[in-house]
Amino acid sequence: MALYLDSAFVEEAREAFTLHFVSGITTNPALLAQAEKPFEEVIYELSRISSGRVYYQLTGGTIEEKREEADRMISLSPLMIGLKIPCSTENLSLAADFIKAGVEVGITAVYSPAQVYLACQIGAQIVLPYVNRSTRLLGDGLALVKEMRTVIDACGSRTQILAASIKSPREAWQTAAAGAHHLTLPLDVIHQMGDHFLSDQAVEEFTRALEGSEG
Repeated sequence: MALYLDSAFVEEAREAFTLHFVSGITTNPALLAQAEKPFEEVIYELSRISSGRVYYQLTGGTIEEKREEADRMISLSPLMIGLKIPCSTENLSLAADFIKAGVEVGITAVYSPAQVYLACQIGAQIVLPYVNRSTRLLGDGLALVKEMRTVIDACGSRTQILAASIKSPREAWQTAAAGAHHLTLPLDVIHQMGDHFLSDQAVEEFTRALEGSEG
């Protein structure tokens, strides 16, 4: 299981990779817009920082526009950049072409096990459900992850789940327990996962005990 940073901020990426347990970066159009720089510049900088794959989501309106956009972004760092392609029947066909050409592809905005089945058929490397958003819109994002994993296992597919839209440490571990192969998290959630007030309390108690014994 790998942990990804869900961010388009270069400074967050630098900080995340000093932690030594972050494996790659996922971005999306909303995150890239917040960075207030040209998309190409941000993706290139992230690819120079990350030790693993940096995923860029296609936004072109037509298939040809998506092809041109993909070629342009991948050329920035061919060994480091992967594509996120929103799920639709048309986009799955496009994704199949990229996969055959050796491009790392993730099918994103996945909301049903049926979509996962088709992603498995084209050999997509990953599928990305939006866990928290699915809970808000469908009622149970964790149940969706479980259903997705059931389909993948039933197909005997190598496709893996990289779960996104995770808003808390609790939701993170629940998503992993539900069957996600990998998680992508905002930096603040990553930090929250490593901290606990009882851990701090224990350290304080040991420190006081040590100081008392030395006195």
